[in-house]
Amino acid sequence: MELLIVGINHQTAQVSLREKVAFSPDQLGSALKDLLAHGDLSELAILSTCNRTELICIANHQNTTLIIEWLADYHRLSLPELQQSIYTKSGNEGITHIMRVASGLDSMVLGEPQILGQVKDSFTHAQVHKTIGPELHKLSQATFHVAKEVRTDTAIGENPVSVASTSVTLASQLFTDLSACNALLIGAGETIELVARHLANAGISDLVIANRTIENAEILAEAYNGHAIDLSAVPLHLVNSDIVIASTGSQLPILGKGSVESALKQRRHKPIFMVDLAVPRDIEPEVSDLRDVYLYTIDDLDQIIDQNLSGRVEEADKAEAIISDAVQDFIEDYKSLHARDILVRFRKKNNELKEAELEKALQKLRRGEDPEQLLKSLANQLTNKLIHTPSVQLKQAGKEGRQDLLEAIEDMFQLGED
Repeated sequence: MELLIVGINHQTAQVSLREKVAFSPDQLGSALKDLLAHGDLSELAILSTCNRTELICIANHQNTTLIIEWLADYHRLSLPELQQSIYTKSGNEGITHIMRVASGLDSMVLGEPQILGQVKDSFTHAQVHKTIGPELHKLSQATFHVAKEVRTDTAIGENPVSVASTSVTLASQLFTDLSACNALLIGAGETIELVARHLANAGISDLVIANRTIENAEILAEAYNGHAIDLSAVPLHLVNSDIVIASTGSQLPILGKGSVESALKQRRHKPIFMVDLAVPRDIEPEVSDLRDVYLYTIDDLDQIIDQNLSGRVEEADKAEAIISDAVQDFIEDYKSLHARDILVRFRKKNNELKEAELEKALQKLRRGEDPEQLLKSLANQLTNKLIHTPSVQLKQAGKEGRQDLLEAIEDMFQLGED
């Protein structure tokens, strides 16, 4: 059995494909069980964020094609379209990959802290749905440990250039005075909370937070001196919104071209700055065709963020070194774990032989047989039983010319030469 990771991310696929391959929280349970049953896998976790979808598998046989076909079929995509953007990582490369992902080294925003929580959530979902076993459990614990070490021992996460901060920076370039602007945030998750914090620090005039669960919106609104509305009220509030930033888990767009066009007319074509941070997208792509709308997607932000990361390269190098050491430690520990498992079975088998022969000897002793003869017989029987299987294997190795096996046994039992 071997680790196999099959996925797409912001480096291999545009948001238009990533949103089609994303798994909503409601889909995860059925997807985990379905792929586990059809993919010839023993363990499975699914990591699905706005920037990546990855199937983290322990495969009985490395049938990558079967897994990719399942992914295409599940999301009703053509296989050629998906294959162009798919990557696979296996074995040691797979271990390195998941540790880099959790540490923020493979993120759109280098060193971003949110990804570790998302990786933890993916393994938690797998645990809840009973698709995780000892192999992925051990890998997950090692991954969390190294990600924490990277955070502690490097400055890669300090002063992060995030999609949230970049969104607000772009808004300030369009509107020179954010204190005179009104903002509408759609969603109430971690990303929107970061956006709200940056907008509040920038002195935004009015902050409206819309969410399907109004209670979550109210919590954010109270924290940042805004007010909460239901998602159904979003079109009404567009008229007064200079800045609109969306990040929900909806499978369908929240804002369409028609509602935005109507709001622009009422605003007398005063521009609206929009950022869609969601995958699948919350704002219909056609909205960007409107003359007075400045719409950015998460892929647009990727290009801007890349320009601001040069100062973090040195810290990333330190993090890569930490991960390289951690991968080596994990592999060595895994190998020793396998050896320990063999040793446990070896001891168990020989102990069963000992107990069986001892019971025979005790029965004879109770019948009054000579103790000295019984001890000699017990020693001979045990010796013969213990060396029988190794003797058979040695003879077979000799017939097959397995010099490597012969030398290994000679070394194991420290036989040497007389």
